[in-house]
Amino acid sequence: MVWLFNILIILLTIAGMELLSWAMHKYLFHGPLWFIHKTHHEQRNGWFELNDVFSILFAGLSLWLMWEGHFEQDYRLFIGIGISIYGTIYFIFHDWFIHNRFKPFKTNNRYLLNIRRAHKMHHKSTEKWPSEEFGLLVASKKYLKK
Repeated sequence: MVWLFNILIILLTIAGMELLSWAMHKYLFHGPLWFIHKTHHEQRNGWFELNDVFSILFAGLSLWLMWEGHFEQDYRLFIGIGISIYGTIYFIFHDWFIHNRFKPFKTNNRYLLNIRRAHKMHHKSTEKWPSEEFGLLVASKKYLKK
């Protein structure tokens, strides 16, 4: 039964990361941390951009939680695992699928196309505002096409 609780912690952490990243993206990245995040809205020269520091910070937090939690096999381990899984999802969806940092892949999946269209709308402006669609895994239905 303990394993079920640990899986629940991981799943709740992944969902919580989507909510947290939405809020951070809207209110911090497009707010006081715009000077870092704007590199993501500009033409990239090279493989990395200053905005990647956010991913490194979340990876560090995840690793620290997993390290601290592994001694007692407590909730910190599973929160760290959830953050790590969300980071992997972020990397695949955002960096690979949406921004084509690797060889692009094509799909006819309506959900994935909806996410891609919503993110492209987010990047329509290279300015701090106006901007819309701050989430990664959840997007407005208005971008669904039949």
